[in-house]
Amino acid sequence: MKRRVATALVGAPLIAAAIWFGNPWYPLLIAMIAMLACYEFFRMSQSRAAPLTYWGIFGALLLTLSTLYPGSTRAVSPPLLVMAAIVVVSLSWLVLRSRREQAVHDWAWTLAGILYTGFLLSFLMALRGREHGLGWTFLAIFTAFAADTSAFFIGKSLGKHKLAPTISPAKTWEGLVAGLVGASIASLLLTAVFDLPLNIGQALAVGLLIGIAATLGDLTESLIKRNLGVKDSERWLPGHGGILDRFDSVIFSGVAVYFYAVGLEMLS
Repeated sequence: MKRRVATALVGAPLIAAAIWFGNPWYPLLIAMIAMLACYEFFRMSQSRAAPLTYWGIFGALLLTLSTLYPGSTRAVSPPLLVMAAIVVVSLSWLVLRSRREQAVHDWAWTLAGILYTGFLLSFLMALRGREHGLGWTFLAIFTAFAADTSAFFIGKSLGKHKLAPTISPAKTWEGLVAGLVGASIASLLLTAVFDLPLNIGQALAVGLLIGIAATLGDLTESLIKRNLGVKDSERWLPGHGGILDRFDSVIFSGVAVYFYAVGLEMLS
C-alpha cells in the first residue's frame, strides 16, 4: 500500500503537468504510455502467439500521434491512413516471415495490441486539442483515477458482494458504487475548476459515464490477463504493476469523454 500511494504521489503531478503544459509534453506522455502498454500486451500474449512486436509498437506510436496531424477530422484523415498502412504493412510482413503455421493468428494478436493501446489512446490525444481540451483531458484522466481509487479502498475495506468473480475476484459491487460516487464528485469539482460547458446534471452524468467506462476498462484488462495466465502486465510501477494495470481504466474513459464532448458540441 505504501508503494502504491508513493507511486501515485509522484506520478499524478507529472501527468497533471504534462496535460497543463501541452505540447510537446502531453504528446510525449501519451506516446510513451501507448508504446509501453503495447509492449506489455505483446509480452503477455507470447504464451499464445508470436506477434510482430516491433512493428506493433511502432504502429501504436504512429496511430497515437496521427491525431496531431493537420486534417485529422476530415473524412480521409491521417488516423485512417495510418491504420490502413498498419494493416497493409503488417500483412505484407507476414508473407516475408519464416513462421507460416500461425501467420494469421499472430497478425490478429498484433492488430489487437495496436487497436487496444495506440488506437484507443489516440482519443486522449485528440481530446486535448479540442475546445476546452485542457479541462476535458483532466476530467477524463483524473475522474477515472478517482473512480479507481474510491473503488479500491471501499471495495477492500467494505466489499462483500463479488462483481465479476470469474474475471476479477477482488472487484465488488460495493467498490463499483464507491467508484461511481467518487467519479461523480471528481467530475463536479473538475467541471467547476476548468469551467467546462456542463451544468450540474451533465457533470454528474459524465462522471457516471467515466465511472462505468473506467470499470469496464479495468475488467477488460483483467479478462485479457486471465485468458493469458498472468497476474500483472509488468512491474514498472511499484504497487500498481504495469502501465496497462494503471491506465486500463483511462484508456476507456478517454474514448467515453471524447464522444461525450463531440456529442455535446453537435447538440449545442
